[in-house]
Order: sequence, then structure tokens, then C-alpha cells
Amino acid sequence: MNKIVKRILIVTGVVIIILALVMGGFMMKMNSEKKKMNVIETKEVVHNIYTIKDSFVNMFLVKDSDKFIAIDAGNDINVINNELQKLGIDPDKVVAIFLTHTDGDHVAAISLFKNAKLYLSRDEEQMINGKTARALRMHNKISTKSYNLVDDQQILKIGNLSIQGILTPGHTTGSMSYLVNDSCLFVGDAFGLKKGKVDKPNAFFTGDMNRAILSFNKIRNLPHATYLFTAHNGFSNDYKNAINTELK
Repeated sequence: MNKIVKRILIVTGVVIIILALVMGGFMMKMNSEKKKMNVIETKEVVHNIYTIKDSFVNMFLVKDSDKFIAIDAGNDINVINNELQKLGIDPDKVVAIFLTHTDGDHVAAISLFKNAKLYLSRDEEQMINGKTARALRMHNKISTKSYNLVDDQQILKIGNLSIQGILTPGHTTGSMSYLVNDSCLFVGDAFGLKKGKVDKPNAFFTGDMNRAILSFNKIRNLPHATYLFTAHNGFSNDYKNAINTELK
């Protein structure tokens, strides 16, 4: 074996070791951050609003007569299906899914809800169509090409529910919060909750923290809001107190 080949093999080996160390460090950090998350057990958390626990993330269902809309779609389709069975909720009764964003822990059970129309923000589409990478060269994916785009401040009526999309970018480019019937605000990963107050999103997973902080102004003056629900840090039944803070 000549010297050039040996050098190539040595360099290749060093690169592989460095990549393995970087990836290992990334995974350790990611798992560490997940352990800090404080999710809600599967239950009816307030009247007609159900939380579904899927490992380190919550998705939510809002009931309207005998139908439901979903806010996000969980991390594992099998877990979501099992948790729904505990509540006696038929996935076929879900008529719409509103994605706060398209990270993998929010989209896994889309195909479980066969009768549901899918909605996401217009600015989030770039995260799944190959235009914008989530990190490095990695792109988000969802299991369907059939979806509806929601514009900032757009209001949709589904049954007796009114759903307003509020663009709150930062965590991802197109992160969107949803205000249901003017009273229930679902923010996904756009914000956290800490000691009952709105907090910045998790820095490790957030693409643009400055934008996330600026987005806070868009959810802090909702006159009829009562509840605020997050994907990883529980909920508050005192919206006015929760938003009475400053993000820096």
C-alpha cells in the first residue's frame, strides 16, 4: 500500500471519528434537553380540550360536538393511537389537524387521522418542500402532499370552532400559534412556560431566537384569551398572568 493511500485512509478515519464525536455530543445534548421538558399526562385537561402525551411532547384535541380538531400530531403514531384508545376517542372523528410547525415530533400521526384535513402556515411550507433546511442539510418531512396553507391572522371556521392562525416564527421559519374560539391559545414550540410565565423557546432546538422573542409581541394582547398551551412545558389557565413578562 503506497503512502498516498495510507494518508487518505488516515484522513478518512480521522474525519469519521470527528463526525462520530460531534454526532454523539449532539445526541447527548438533545436527550439532556428532552429530559427538562414537562409534558402533561393524557387526559381532558380542561372542558372539551384533551392533551395526548407522547414521550416528551403533547398534542391536543379540541372537541366540537362529536368531532375534534387536533393541534399537532405527535412523535410516534403507535403511542398516539394507544393514548387515544385510553380516552375512548376514535381517530376517524378528527376532522382537521393544525400543525404549529413540521418538526418530526409534531407530525408522526398525521396518517392516523384519515378524515382530517391538514393545515400549516404558508411560511412553514418551505420547511417541507426542500427550500429551507431545518439544520445543516436535513429537511423536515410529512407523510402527505395534501395540505392547506394558513396565512398570518387568517381565521378558519370548522364546525362551531373558530381557529385563528398567528404567525410566530423563530423556532422554525413558519411556526404558527392557533387561537381557538378567541380563548385557547396553542403555541407549540414557539414559546415555553416557566413558573407560570411565558418563556423563550428551548434554545437548542430554536432556529432564530431573536425572531422568537419578537414574535412574543404577537400573542401578548389577545383580549379574550384564557388558556395558553405549549407542546413541551404544560399549560396555563391564566393567560393574562402568563404573558405579563418580558423575554430577553
